[in-house]
Amino acid sequence: MRQLTLDAGSFTVHDLSDLTRMPRSTAQDWVNRLIEERCVVLKEEKRGRHPARYAASSAMLSSVCKRIFTTVDGNLVSIYHECMSGGCAAFCTYHHRKAGGVVTEVARDGTLLFELARLGEGTAEIGLHPKAAVGVVGVRREGDYVIQHIRCTGGPAFSLTEMMAMAEGVENVNVLRYGDTVEGEVYTRALTHVIIGLDDTDARNAGATFALAIALLQHLSKMPGIIPIMHRVVMLYPGIEERTAGNSCSYIELAAEPGVVGGIMDRASRFISDESISEEWGLAMKTGFTIPDGLRSYGLDTRAQRVSTETCEAIAIRYGVRLAGGRGVVGALAAVALRGVSVPALLDPSIRP
Repeated sequence: MRQLTLDAGSFTVHDLSDLTRMPRSTAQDWVNRLIEERCVVLKEEKRGRHPARYAASSAMLSSVCKRIFTTVDGNLVSIYHECMSGGCAAFCTYHHRKAGGVVTEVARDGTLLFELARLGEGTAEIGLHPKAAVGVVGVRREGDYVIQHIRCTGGPAFSLTEMMAMAEGVENVNVLRYGDTVEGEVYTRALTHVIIGLDDTDARNAGATFALAIALLQHLSKMPGIIPIMHRVVMLYPGIEERTAGNSCSYIELAAEPGVVGGIMDRASRFISDESISEEWGLAMKTGFTIPDGLRSYGLDTRAQRVSTETCEAIAIRYGVRLAGGRGVVGALAAVALRGVSVPALLDPSIRP
């Protein structure tokens, strides 16, 4: 309806029906409903053979915030905000980092903004330039929910008051105004962070572990209560003779409702068993996004030398990581162990994080 209004100034139910291929009665129902919501206005009433003409009351996007969700690991919270615009995501990355507050790390991957925060309250000076325009000044957990306390002004205030509540994953937004500053509480589910490493699924002349990892991410994302986060490629020790190419592995990250976490490993194992070209495929799954020093050291060792399956299994037991499959578990666990390392370091084993 917005596009038809922008293109021609108005539209008819017939125009809408043709464009969307929905029955005219359904199109008329939508128009009537949105008139009640004041999103659509009647421009011209029906006259004889001339149908009624309508217009969208605004061409403004209802929200550029696609998804906002959070995962919890002890007293730390990972906040993910997926935007429709890389420019908006870059803006928020800059200002959230500048504001500080309870946020200790801010990064961006395309249109996905990532923040690591600690539970508690902090301080952030918010205002017009040169101050930060927006910041997370507090994060708390109440039962199954994470509540972000956000302070902002200008454009971010419009986002908080008009857009965030419409993002997937947001349960509620409470807003308070203090002059030019707007503060709000954004409620999201306290989800479980899941990391899955994958290796040895290809052959010298066929397949690719990175491709199967992406397919696995898509497959698991179809489960109710699962939100996909990202995929990463990790290079390991290139001196392994039986490597199929450069000796790379992959890991994927998911946010999951706690009640569905128990079924993820079995579903992933079945999928990889069916799709892997190699019989030596391996999977490793860890919950939580923090990587203990001992587990990280294991990952670094796999980038410098050959590591035995026995060592891999002992490390997995020590840090509560589930394994499945054959020889590939060595690289799969390494991928999990290197979660959070910078992309340049992940792709170059000579760089020590």
